[in-house]
Amino acid sequence: MKLHKIMLAAALAAAGVWSVGAETVDSGTSFAADALKPFVESGELPGAISVFYQNGKQETACVGYADVAKKRPITLDDAYMQCSQTKGFCGVTIAILVEEGKLNLDDPVAKYIPEFGTLWVEQKADTTGVRKLAKAKNTLTVRMVMNHTGGFPFELPNFREMGGWSRRMPLRSVALTAASQPLLFEPGTKTQYSNVGIDIGAAVVERVTGKRWEAFLKERVLDPLGMKDSGFWPTEAQLAKQVHLYQCRKGQPAVWQSCNPSMQRPYGDDRVFSSAGAGLWTTARDQLKFYKMLMNLGVGENGVRILKEETVKSILAVSTRPKGMGGYSLGLTAPETDNEDAWFGHGGAWGTNCMVNWHKKQLKLWAVQLAGGPRPWDRKREQAANMFFQKTLDTSAEKAYTGRMK
Repeated sequence: MKLHKIMLAAALAAAGVWSVGAETVDSGTSFAADALKPFVESGELPGAISVFYQNGKQETACVGYADVAKKRPITLDDAYMQCSQTKGFCGVTIAILVEEGKLNLDDPVAKYIPEFGTLWVEQKADTTGVRKLAKAKNTLTVRMVMNHTGGFPFELPNFREMGGWSRRMPLRSVALTAASQPLLFEPGTKTQYSNVGIDIGAAVVERVTGKRWEAFLKERVLDPLGMKDSGFWPTEAQLAKQVHLYQCRKGQPAVWQSCNPSMQRPYGDDRVFSSAGAGLWTTARDQLKFYKMLMNLGVGENGVRILKEETVKSILAVSTRPKGMGGYSLGLTAPETDNEDAWFGHGGAWGTNCMVNWHKKQLKLWAVQLAGGPRPWDRKREQAANMFFQKTLDTSAEKAYTGRMK
């Protein structure tokens, strides 16, 4: 009988029917909902989704509204812009190619995009104010563009005029534009959080695979995990269920905002190109599928394996930067040294965040669409997480990349 069950589970997993998620049970707790309730009642927090997960038990709290004016409750299936959390998706596509032997993290970017063969580094201006450049001595590698040590600025100078993160130019054009401009510092010697660098990494994926990055992502990550509501061009039906953006105000109800200058309308027409640095639309339900895959070291809740365990452990769950430069792997904030209390994941500018601990099979997801501050509920939410996990969590990495835009 036991053998029969094992064979049946294997067959269902192979067919993409069986789901590890079926083993997830409600924790019976309401730590997050209780902590957030006062802020929702005051209107300071329009709506939010919090998920805590630990070893098969999950607390899910959907509080407040996706649209305050219409009193439409926020749900796990409402669409929202996840901003910089897109970087981790690019990291996974890079990891897939590394695992398949088609790419090495220490390959020169110029191997795939020749325009990066000669790079210039901006120098301090002299007493006359004349701008000086010096030829870069270090070779720019794939590793560097993916962990923010390549020397690129946060964004291209004209990114706002191009529509923000959902830009009106292809990834290869972003890469070529970046190659024509001076670096901020010698590659590999400092850190500078950069959407540009991640987009260059995605352009490398395109050269290696011969496919558009978003197509490769859909084929190898989104579709296998069943992330049917994630993509760069939200439909009208998805936008009808959009989590609206609100501006936070101290001690006052949040104010509706039509859009942010860094993510301008229209969102889903043919003038929009994908951005690996910050451009993917998703839902909380879909995000859980992606981050649980990372937590489970490469295998989704539906039993589909995206990456090998060792691949996740070696280049996603731990820093790929030189020692002393802080923790960051491939598009994901990650510890410099792995241990049982180590978390990795990423946040987004509108406040979304998800962090996982693969050692303890723990996850904490936060989905909102907020601009500005303050956000007094963050401390209460951390306390709720502490009660759920029954321990003090290190949230320094989460704070570092949540709400970050420059």
